[in-house]
Amino acid sequence: MTGTESAMSRIDTSRPHPARVYDWFLGGKDNYPVDEELGRRIAAMQGDAPRHARANRRFMERATRAVVRESGIRQFLDVGSGIPTEPNLHQIAQSVVPDARVVYVDNDPIVLAHAEALLRGNPEGVTTYVQADAREPERILEQAASVLDFDRPVALSLIALLHFIADGDGAHRLVDTLVGALAPGSCLVLSAMTADFDPDNVRRGIEAYTASGVTLVARSHAEVGRLFGGLELLEPGIVSLSDWRPTAGEDAENAEKEPVSLYGAVGFKR
Repeated sequence: MTGTESAMSRIDTSRPHPARVYDWFLGGKDNYPVDEELGRRIAAMQGDAPRHARANRRFMERATRAVVRESGIRQFLDVGSGIPTEPNLHQIAQSVVPDARVVYVDNDPIVLAHAEALLRGNPEGVTTYVQADAREPERILEQAASVLDFDRPVALSLIALLHFIADGDGAHRLVDTLVGALAPGSCLVLSAMTADFDPDNVRRGIEAYTASGVTLVARSHAEVGRLFGGLELLEPGIVSLSDWRPTAGEDAENAEKEPVSLYGAVGFKR
């Protein structure tokens, strides 16, 4: 049995998985009826849910480019990477610095199955995948160390991950452990759901995820700020994703619309 066949055999299609629901929101095909069902329920309650998913993806793209161009970082650790959706983080980074080294981490076997086929980077750089749960930061660091030099700056990417991990389930320990292992000059790129802008719709979305057995947590601006404790925030700080250095096209898409219910920010370790 190949690695892909083994990964596919371990996929649980009886319960929705956040990575696959997110894939459905983005119009992808790597999801199952149970994921589509939850996605449709969320979209029925929150008509902007697909826009929010697109905004999250675009934030990742803009933040990655900003980190590469403004800091020169060439190493990336993307935890909770999700199903590959072009452009992937390594494609963005390696388009600017071809020798960028990228380690993706996720715990869904379907991500592993597609990672083997899709996560191929420039020959000058390195792109690899680690199968691990985000709640195992020490294991992540140990495996990533075969590719990343933690004595040099690393960009830690936690995109749309921590709203699936409650504080009591290790969210702060995850961030503290991973950021604590990074060298000065490293940074944290993070997006996380909030109920600050649209509390009723976010509450209904949380209830739908919870009913399907998926943890979902909304954090206030202050709570997201605590995740960046001790880090120096890149302008414009912690803002709705639609307000984090949007392009002209994104400005037009978001005109006269409610803010995206996710905060995003980049913080540097000095």
